Amino acid sequence: MSAVLAPVQEAPLIRMRQLRKVYRKRNEEFLAVSDVTMDVNAGDMISLVGPSGCGKSTLLKILSGLHGHDGGTLEIGGADGSGFNPGRDVGMVFQQPLLLKWRTILENVLLPADILGLDRRAAKERAHELLDMVGLTGFADKLPYELSGGMQQRAAIARALIHDPKLVLMDEPFGALDALTREKMNLEMLRIWERSRKTFIVVTHSIQEAVFLGSHCAVLTAGPARMADFFRIDLPEPRKLHVKTSPEFGEYVRRIYDLLGVD
Repeated sequence: MSAVLAPVQEAPLIRMRQLRKVYRKRNEEFLAVSDVTMDVNAGDMISLVGPSGCGKSTLLKILSGLHGHDGGTLEIGGADGSGFNPGRDVGMVFQQPLLLKWRTILENVLLPADILGLDRRAAKERAHELLDMVGLTGFADKLPYELSGGMQQRAAIARALIHDPKLVLMDEPFGALDALTREKMNLEMLRIWERSRKTFIVVTHSIQEAVFLGSHCAVLTAGPARMADFFRIDLPEPRKLHVKTSPEFGEYVRRIYDLLGVD
């Protein structure tokens, strides 16, 4: 009787162990990130939640290659990282869309492809596909001022995906939007994730948003950032807004409140 082989476990895209970051100014040191440990698998949607100033943005800068780390271990794309190039394999979305006002929406989406020297014809075709995916069909030739804030942020998401990155980092991407637009963008974000199946790490101050968006949630304490918990969020998919009224959603929210010491 032949043995049944167990499936090979794929290595995580990101592996962090007791990650630490220290900022130095003259003779002073400030510990910004301390003891962050988690594994991120390809295709995960990680919500990164915690109080202001706890080091969430610093952690994104480390992952993007903008900052180094001062302790612990970080592996991206395998143990040696040889298959991962931050300049090529990371897409970034910020709180503000940061679109160039003199470029059309299409040309803004194409900007990373131009910087990386990608084939213009293929990039333009992909840009149109991405604009369709984020709900901006027909807006390619518009200038940024002609779009609402939510639409501009959709264009920023398309721009982050144009070069087919392995990892997309989002720093409070919906923080500047009004409440109703933010709810709509949460739904759009899940739809984009389901279609692209990219790996996303999304920083947010909103506990409800963290639970609604995340396949997993990382909870960081007040600075220096320390991992209070990292857990899977098991809610029905595709998620709709009414899931926020479910007992299961409420339990996840209460879990994060408890971890952050919010009564």
